[in-house]
Amino acid sequence: MVKRQLPNPAELLELMQFKKPEFDGKKRRLDAALTIDDLRTIAKRRTPKAAFDYTDGAAEGELSLTRARQAFQDVEFHPGILKPAPDVDTSVDILGGPSALPFGIAPTGFTRLMQTEGEVAGAGAAAAAGIPFTLSTLGTTSIEGVKAANPHGRNWFQLYVMRDREISYELTRRAAAAGFDTLQFTVDTPVAGARLRDKRNGFSIPPQLTLGTIINAIPRPWWWIDFLTTPKLEFASLSTTGGTVGELLDAAMDPTISYDDLAVIRDLWPGRIVIKGVQNVEDSVRLRDAGVDGIVLSNHGGRQLDRAPIPFHLLPSVRSAVGDDFTVMIDTGIMNGADIVAAVALGADFTLIGRAYLYGLMAGGRAGVDRTIAILRTEIERTMRLLGVASLAELEPAHVTQLTRLVPVSRSASDVVVG
Repeated sequence: MVKRQLPNPAELLELMQFKKPEFDGKKRRLDAALTIDDLRTIAKRRTPKAAFDYTDGAAEGELSLTRARQAFQDVEFHPGILKPAPDVDTSVDILGGPSALPFGIAPTGFTRLMQTEGEVAGAGAAAAAGIPFTLSTLGTTSIEGVKAANPHGRNWFQLYVMRDREISYELTRRAAAAGFDTLQFTVDTPVAGARLRDKRNGFSIPPQLTLGTIINAIPRPWWWIDFLTTPKLEFASLSTTGGTVGELLDAAMDPTISYDDLAVIRDLWPGRIVIKGVQNVEDSVRLRDAGVDGIVLSNHGGRQLDRAPIPFHLLPSVRSAVGDDFTVMIDTGIMNGADIVAAVALGADFTLIGRAYLYGLMAGGRAGVDRTIAILRTEIERTMRLLGVASLAELEPAHVTQLTRLVPVSRSASDVVVG
């Protein structure tokens, strides 16, 4: 039998340490967020529905986004054993420069709508973490404003070729003059996708007050206080080009863009250029042969063509087709550092996060973006250690199996019944 005794107060104190209370509400809620999904939950609670749904939603039935996230969840890892990796190196050289982590911040439009610190928070957090930050053509902080927020870090610029080509040319020149080192030429937006959540919410840019938005805002006064007491929401880099926000948005979508436009931008841009929105093997090879510096496999976060290809599923075949010396990046669906590790193992040189960054921004401004990066860094490092790899260069396809729920159906002529 176990010998029983009276509790020893000294031993109890040793075993029962009370947690020091945290009186800073923002720090307390961010420290409690252990995953990107935790940040999403906080963001949803703190942000009006229309703004949150603009970030969280995708096109039509949102199948592309759902499938992209499912593809990462359907990963099976194959760890090596007895391969100590007490210290892991998460750094990578990408597009002529360093990144402390194998991901950067993707371009997002209307960013200050989600939380008023917007791109300044993203650029500052990227600078502190030593990773690239990408500013969108439809960003709400100017090219020069992002440079001021991240004066010594790596800034990239995402370009839409607008109907008025001279606007795009001038943006290209301004980004180059500000020292941005990489241009992301986006090709998957000839027209706008059908964002049904936005239509159902009566969402518009700039936001229009309705009875529904007022009722939804009542438990979120901090968002409206921030929104109403800070500079007006606008496309900051386009603020001198004329036209309303709606007119500028419409002008950004042009179904006539072609390889001729790429050639013009290539001549204007002195730095690296990557093509964002590539969705098949054939285009990947053609772009490599055209002399661009890299591609981003992306379906625009599922926000354009619903049922578009899943970038993560495309990755192995694209890598095989373009070879090892061509830069291939990937976005869409990344919600965990393990997703990033799996992408690198299957051939991605780099990844980009969009919604994950915005969830952190909505959850806590700059501190929330810092928390996003910290969560992903921890997950990357832990996954690498558990796989038994000490550097990203050690990751290889043998570490990952892509389990699939979506198997293409091939029908031969003999299968077709003519009635």
